[in-house]
Amino acid sequence: MKIGPAATGAALLAISFTLSACGSSEPAGTAAQPAGDASAAAAGGKVGIDFPRTDSDFWNSYNKYVPQMATELGVDLMPPTNSQNDVAKLVANTQALTGQGAKVIVMAPQDTGAIASTLQTLEGKNIPVVTVDTRPDKGKVYMVVRADNKAYGTQACEFLGEKLGGKGKVVQLMGALSSINGRDRAEAFRGCMKDKFPGITVFEEPTEWEGTKAASMLQTRLEQHPDIKGVYMHAGGVHLAPTLQVLKAKGLIVPPEDPKHVFVISNDGIPQEFEAIRKGEIDATVSQPADLYAKYALFYAKAASEGKTFQPGPTDHDSTIIQLPNGLEDQLPAPLVTKENVDDQALWGNQVK
Repeated sequence: MKIGPAATGAALLAISFTLSACGSSEPAGTAAQPAGDASAAAAGGKVGIDFPRTDSDFWNSYNKYVPQMATELGVDLMPPTNSQNDVAKLVANTQALTGQGAKVIVMAPQDTGAIASTLQTLEGKNIPVVTVDTRPDKGKVYMVVRADNKAYGTQACEFLGEKLGGKGKVVQLMGALSSINGRDRAEAFRGCMKDKFPGITVFEEPTEWEGTKAASMLQTRLEQHPDIKGVYMHAGGVHLAPTLQVLKAKGLIVPPEDPKHVFVISNDGIPQEFEAIRKGEIDATVSQPADLYAKYALFYAKAASEGKTFQPGPTDHDSTIIQLPNGLEDQLPAPLVTKENVDDQALWGNQVK
């Protein structure tokens, strides 16, 4: 177990959780120390949480994990709100939660630039904010619970680059570039292809995380370039079904050894992606830890309500806390899943019923 380095005199937080969802128990503490000046929530308090959307299988899984983890961790969780991928609703929901007594806010802003003023308002009220999966461009955050999204793009690039032997054409079905996740994945994939596989042509399609746009864009690209041999989907939760629909219609769902095969890699790690890997419909995905997002979002929310602070460095849950200009980020592990390890029961996508 690795514990992040803390300042002299820091107290180590050692809280163990028993997770029925994960089928195991593990220490969940990272290096922490009492806050120098107790926050308004230092004695604990209600945690308000906003769910970002319900049109994605990934986020629906996260939404289901939250109340379970709240019970396990003993978090005083308020009834969740849902902003439905609308930053105006997120702002209104946040105002409602604070008006109802929330001492900490957990959110997953899909537009990471437009939430800055709300974060400033919350800072002025001494209400800590934990963000999940997305990192706000500006505005103070207590902790960002997220995986390394640049690593997602790099893993996808290396997988497709090797499968295509460094030559050919691929489509990158991007998320919304107003989101740090969409930008990180797109930039990392683009940069990796340019540096490592200059013989591969990349067609970039900004889908705004919308399945219908993904299907239309992929359909058009395949009509223009029927020799496309790779697809990188930024989000299996919204891109998987439409992508498979297009590939099936064109007779491109064939075994990898068939010259017509189009190699497909995704992000999310939802059960539907795993099943598609088993069937040979797609080739790989990067598993975003929906269970750990819920677990550590609430873990840090509870810590914030108790006035604890954290230091950059390795943690005891195989992640690394990094320093941001506007706070800290706990970068959780996100493994590559292929046919070789798709049945690994440690993957959260194999634990969802």
